[in-house]
Amino acid sequence: MGLGAILKGISVYCVHPSPEIRKGRAIVGSYGSYKAEVLDSIQPEVVFTTTGYQLDFAKKLAEKYPVYAVRLPLTLSDLIATCVEVGIVCGYPEAAHALQQKLIAELADYIRRSETKLKAYVEIQLGEPITFGAYSYITDALRWVGMENIFGNHPVEWLHPDPAFVREHNPDLILYEPEMFSRRRDPEAIKETLLSRFGEIDAIRKGHIFITPGIYDFFAHHGPTFIGRVLPFLSQIIEKLSGGPTQ
Repeated sequence: MGLGAILKGISVYCVHPSPEIRKGRAIVGSYGSYKAEVLDSIQPEVVFTTTGYQLDFAKKLAEKYPVYAVRLPLTLSDLIATCVEVGIVCGYPEAAHALQQKLIAELADYIRRSETKLKAYVEIQLGEPITFGAYSYITDALRWVGMENIFGNHPVEWLHPDPAFVREHNPDLILYEPEMFSRRRDPEAIKETLLSRFGEIDAIRKGHIFITPGIYDFFAHHGPTFIGRVLPFLSQIIEKLSGGPTQ
């Protein structure tokens, strides 16, 4: 939204829209902890957190600071709404509206782009393997480009993947996000790890394992840049596997 000047503190995980965001800003804490002395030094008018895993932390933080917990989005339209919500809370509705228009225009470009229905399994390493269900913007993103999340009917936001379920539903491709900041991204090592858990399912046998780019969070990031980074990444995969352009 162009409001970088009012952003005084960030977490160690804040790297979007680029790592340059870290310059000149106080590192207040991580996902579930904070340094009170650092937060006191910048005297924030509002502290943004999320819900979900961070909700209990947000409640604790709210005992001392003005906390606003932004809900985790269920869909991509919900993701846009939460971005706008942050701008409005900060007192910049016009900037929020401009961002909304931009993101809706980007998202609209994917309407009916692909009729392909490739079965996908998504795995993010968050200290342990995590995948996503019906209440997740990640599942919704797959639908936009013509993929079907094999766990997409589970009525949860996230869950620990059951290897037997993955084998039974035999996905066409695997979308794999290593742990943030980790440089352990060797495709063969990742393939061997997945093979040991799932056996020779189609995605592994055909080499359809797609590792997210860079060392930062990719699917796990639900800010404005998600639409402009993740959807093109998924569309390129669809194009590669279907043998032609998706539009």
